[in-house]
Amino acid sequence: MDAWLRSRADVRAQRGLVRGTEPQTGLVDLASNDYLGLAGDPRLAAAAAEAVARYGTGARASRVVCGTTGAHQELERQLCLLTGQETSLAFSSGYTANLGVVTALGGPGTLMIHDAHVHASLRDGIRLSRSPAVAVAHQDIAGIRAALAGRTQPRAVVVLESIYSVLGDAAPLAEAAALCAEFDALLLVDEAHGIGVAGAGRGAVHAAGLAGAAHVAVTATLSKALGSQGGAVLGSALLREHLVNTARTFIFDTALAPAAAAAAGEAARIVLAEPGLARRVLENAAALARRCGTQLAAGAVQSIPVGSAERAASLAAGLRAAGVAVGCFRPPSVPDGVSRLRLTARANLTKAELEQAAGAVALAVGDAAGNAVAGDRVAGGPVAGTADRAGAMA
Repeated sequence: MDAWLRSRADVRAQRGLVRGTEPQTGLVDLASNDYLGLAGDPRLAAAAAEAVARYGTGARASRVVCGTTGAHQELERQLCLLTGQETSLAFSSGYTANLGVVTALGGPGTLMIHDAHVHASLRDGIRLSRSPAVAVAHQDIAGIRAALAGRTQPRAVVVLESIYSVLGDAAPLAEAAALCAEFDALLLVDEAHGIGVAGAGRGAVHAAGLAGAAHVAVTATLSKALGSQGGAVLGSALLREHLVNTARTFIFDTALAPAAAAAAGEAARIVLAEPGLARRVLENAAALARRCGTQLAAGAVQSIPVGSAERAASLAAGLRAAGVAVGCFRPPSVPDGVSRLRLTARANLTKAELEQAAGAVALAVGDAAGNAVAGDRVAGGPVAGTADRAGAMA
């Protein structure tokens, strides 16, 4: 086994795919998913500390045993108020929320139709559900219609992200929901990058007028715009009851720590009460895109294709040395040849930080463009010979 592990490490090094877990401190942060800057908000810290004092540091058991606390109930209430959904069910992470809902809805009688760019957690859930599945091209409404029209299974679930995690583009939710209504299917929307950002912070589903629709369900993470940890599934009371009794990642997992639940609940309250936070993150995203010469994306994420994994890693390392942390997306997060720098805007970036970071990125990408081999893509046009698409974010 050791020999095989060493061989895998050698291959990753040769291909520029080595990842690390070192802390990144003292840098202008364009890498994290703390879109609203709430992870360091003292109101969340106070809510978490109060929950620790009241409930302890851990939930002690599964929610269906004795792990449910008042913090979980209040979190779910606040999430419903924020998103306009009928019910909410908190999971220990966004990943387990996606696994839980997809596997609980899946099986041989459920056709899973998913956009080719959905997150790895949704893809894993589809595989684990043992459902027949159809992957449609990114943003392909016609492909969704064809899959629904041709289905032989009694049930169907269409799986999309509201804002995609790599390209940063928005899904056509209204069109997809109309198709699902026409063909008696459920639309499952991952709002990981929409909650706190789209629709004055209430999410893209709410902005599309779909909140509370019986044929639409939402998953969310609490670790991005909400600045805490955990995940949730939001939808009808009937869906929640089904998940409580069948979702394995809910039944067999120790509940989310009360401190994280309380912090996320406080964040949801803040987002609803302070829509200016969502406005500021979009303003900062626009400023980043303008300064770096990239096409403006729908949410906080701005994406710059740079070609090879080696170049992406080199650019990210150079930016770290210049005091700026950026995301570095390489295979398997994206296909070969379309590795990316991922810039994340935050509501609490200062003007000076924006100028410093955007200037460093523009300079680095410009230098890379000057030295690029023919066919690579930087800050705009497509990579020659490749589709400009990103796979599920790892």
